Amino acid sequence: MTRPIRHAMRVTVPALALVVALSACSGSGQSRGSASASGEGVASLTEAKVKPLASSIGSRDGADLKPVRLADGLTPPTNRWFSGMVYGSTAQPVFPLPLSFSLLGSGFVLGLPDIKTSNKTIMGGNRPAVQIGAGAESWKITRYDEMSVTLTGSAGGSQIGTVTIAQGSPFVTFKASGQRRLTTNLPFTGSGSPWSLQAGEDRYDMTGSKGVSVSGGAVTVPDGGHVTFYPEPEGGDATALAKLADSPLRSTASSYKLSGSTATTRLAYSTDDGSPTAIAALPHQQAGLSAGQDCDLGSYRSVLGTMKLCRGTALSWTTKTHPATAQLDLSGLADDQRAALRTQVDADVKALKPYPADTYFGGKALYRDAQLYTLAKQVGATSSATALKSRIVEQLTKWADPSGCGSRTSLCFYYDRTNKGIVGLTHSFGSEQFNDHHFHYGYFLYAAGVMAADDPSLVKRWKPVMTLLAADIASSTDTGTFPQRRTFDPYSSHSWASGVSPFGDGNNQESASEAVNAWVGLGVWAHAAGDPQLAGEATWMQALESDSQLAYWTNFDTEDPVYKGFGHSITPLVWGGKRDYATWFSPEPAAALAILLIPMNPASGYLGTDPKRVATNLKEAMGTRGYRQTYGDLLLLYSALQGSAQRDAAVKQIASLTSIDDSLTRSYIMAYLYALKF
Repeated sequence: MTRPIRHAMRVTVPALALVVALSACSGSGQSRGSASASGEGVASLTEAKVKPLASSIGSRDGADLKPVRLADGLTPPTNRWFSGMVYGSTAQPVFPLPLSFSLLGSGFVLGLPDIKTSNKTIMGGNRPAVQIGAGAESWKITRYDEMSVTLTGSAGGSQIGTVTIAQGSPFVTFKASGQRRLTTNLPFTGSGSPWSLQAGEDRYDMTGSKGVSVSGGAVTVPDGGHVTFYPEPEGGDATALAKLADSPLRSTASSYKLSGSTATTRLAYSTDDGSPTAIAALPHQQAGLSAGQDCDLGSYRSVLGTMKLCRGTALSWTTKTHPATAQLDLSGLADDQRAALRTQVDADVKALKPYPADTYFGGKALYRDAQLYTLAKQVGATSSATALKSRIVEQLTKWADPSGCGSRTSLCFYYDRTNKGIVGLTHSFGSEQFNDHHFHYGYFLYAAGVMAADDPSLVKRWKPVMTLLAADIASSTDTGTFPQRRTFDPYSSHSWASGVSPFGDGNNQESASEAVNAWVGLGVWAHAAGDPQLAGEATWMQALESDSQLAYWTNFDTEDPVYKGFGHSITPLVWGGKRDYATWFSPEPAAALAILLIPMNPASGYLGTDPKRVATNLKEAMGTRGYRQTYGDLLLLYSALQGSAQRDAAVKQIASLTSIDDSLTRSYIMAYLYALKF
């Protein structure tokens, strides 16, 4: 997340019902206007579908986010790993791991981040090891896709050349427009390609096309020629890497395939001549690399752990999928449990307050009530179920009214024609700057999916606006109306929360569990709306986001050297260039863990993959106050994932809870624990 303050937060492994059933499908990131990438090769959220809907909802000028380094005609790329380089008066550093990269003066700088680990921070900030002067007066992003970005430099009104960088690529390539003279801060050695320079303990090489010449720190590149800079990996083969650097990277794209209980992700890296390139695999990718993936080129250190350098035209790995579960399964309750839960449901319904008007707390309250509705129906709290359905449907119908912002000052969405996205009229946590949209809209989609599955007649009423919320965060292609997968990053396999990322450490995400919740909600809605292509996309993103949360937020491998000296078992804030034991809203250890659990939805079983790690993570979070503290309810639900004994102990603690998060009710806590099976 990107929030400076939060007063309430926004939380799974029960035996559960209404599981979204999906068939095998595939997807890919394509350029604007091309067919995409979901099941059967057909995009669900096409331009033909979403553009008329965006027109029908009503549009307004949005906030001036100052995309000063974005070429005309490109869809504004909020929430990307490179957004900080696009927006604002000063270009921020970005982290296309294994490198850091930034614009500087007339040129650009690159370097391997200098990894330093302390008790609360794993730092790998921008490191300007190799500084290249190019004679540019300005830079603009003129092309981007899922993992790569091309910047064009200009001087005197003419182009001087382009620079291409990409996530996972150790290569930074400059292509010259006209003959160009580059300068470097360090002299090169060697009589021909590759040339080398030493920057501290690290060695960097440069290959060049025909006609490139080098004299000390000066590099002459002929018109149409290119040079590629890159760091040598530890234990690598410099000769092999130089050969892979010869053909510049042109573009990248992602694709996926669902089969049984797995998702296979493929990240394609296309070079000018179609030859293989070098691609660095992150720790979470390494565990499931596809057979035949050749990763013997050496390694790089990163804030996420040790990266292995592979050769090929693509990086492919397999991840376990998880059902997008809409509600808890209470079919196995004992009579006394059912009676107690019925009494608590009635009490919780009577205590409900008016809905908040903003998109975060308003969406979360709808999600909470939808879960409460499913409990009321299952335990026979008939009058409460009736009251809840009326309350939820009335509120969701307001939000889902395409013309709502024409007659109301809140509880409605509009299309931001400036920044190409859907925004709630009552902003929260910088949502008008596109902060946290997946957190917010995931709750709406989840609630709408739960209610529409119960009453299919609601689909038609809500579908136009819910489709727009889905397109805002999960469009599988760049349609021009929306960017491709606004928040989700296939290479990192998680989302980014800040819209414009005005930070020197790159973009960031805090509540990884709410990101998972977004894709569960998307899947629940897609299933209710009868959209298998969108459901497939949601399953893929849910699988990767869950896997990356475990790998970098809650269950990371402490044996990796990067964690030596780090004093905690979780990192609540993951940035492009660092990881922090900190939150945006509270210094309390309970908050640090709870923000990675919320809302403990019915599909959160992935959090209990390692019961021993659950115990470790809880130890610091609980301190001496146990569960009788703010966020103690979330910690209690998490504790139950350790096994049946801990589940039974948690049930006995329910009555003593002193704080109930606004994503939960006491009824849901009871039901979650009752339904948990081992």
